[in-house]
Amino acid sequence: MATEASSSAFASSDPIILIGAGNMGGALLTGWLKSGVPGSSVIVVDPKPSEPMLKLIADAGASHVAGVPTDITAGVLFIAVKPQVMEAVLPPFKTTIGPNTVVVSIAAGKTLAFLEKHLGEMAMVRAMPNTPAMVGRGVTGAFANAQVGEPQRQLVQNLLKVSGPVEWVPEEADIDSVTAVSGSGPAYVFYLVECMAEAGRKLGLQADLAMRLARETVAGAGELLHQSPDDASRLRQNVTSPGGTTAAALAVLMAEDGMQPLFDEAIEAARKRAQELAG
Repeated sequence: MATEASSSAFASSDPIILIGAGNMGGALLTGWLKSGVPGSSVIVVDPKPSEPMLKLIADAGASHVAGVPTDITAGVLFIAVKPQVMEAVLPPFKTTIGPNTVVVSIAAGKTLAFLEKHLGEMAMVRAMPNTPAMVGRGVTGAFANAQVGEPQRQLVQNLLKVSGPVEWVPEEADIDSVTAVSGSGPAYVFYLVECMAEAGRKLGLQADLAMRLARETVAGAGELLHQSPDDASRLRQNVTSPGGTTAAALAVLMAEDGMQPLFDEAIEAARKRAQELAG
C-alpha cells in the first residue's frame, strides 16, 4: 500500500523525460526512484551518462537514450542540462510535447521566455535547486506560469521535493533572488569553513586540524538548525553567553561594517549576475 501511495504522487499518463543525467539530474533521478516513481515511467536522455548512472537506470527498469526519443509524448519534460547548451539541445524536443506536457527547467539564468522561444508556449515551471540536493538536503525555489494547472503543479512539487523543501515564488523575477540566496548559497557556507579554518591556522593550529574543526562545526550547526524548532537568531543567542568568547567574536561579525553589509553586497552581486545571464 505504501508503494502504491508513493507511486500515485507521481502519477501521469505520459512518461517523465529527463534531459541530462549529470550531478543535479542524477540526484533528482535517484530521489525519484527512492520515493516511488516507477522506473518504467522515466526516460533518461543523455549522450554519455556515468557508469553508476547507467547501472541505476538499468536496475530501476528506466529507459536510456542518447538523443530525442521518437513517438513519445512527455507528461513532464524535465530539463537538467547546462545553460550554455540549451539553445542547441532544446528545439528537437518539441516533438515530445503534447497538450498536457509540463516543462520544468533547472537551468540557471534561462527564462521562461527563452524556453518558449525554443519549445513554444505551454505549461512551464522554472526551478532553482542547490547542490545539497545531491545528498537529499537541498532546497528549491520554483515559479509556475499561468498555463500550469493545479494537478501539474502538484506533480512538479512531488518531483522536486525528493531532494528537499520546495518554495514557490509569485514572480519569475524572484528566481534571480532565489539563485543569489540559496542557489549559490552553499558556496558561501563552504567559504565560511575555509575562512574559519584559515583563522584557526593563523592562531597556531595545524592546518588540517583547523579544517576538521571548522568543517565539523559548520556541518553540526547546520544539522542542529535543521532539527531544532528554534529559528537561527534564537540558536545564536543560545550559544552566546554575555561577556563570553562567542559574544566577543559576534561583536566583530555583527558590527556596522561586519557580515551583514558584506552579505548584502555579495548577494546583490549574485542576483545582478543572474539577471545579466537571463538577458
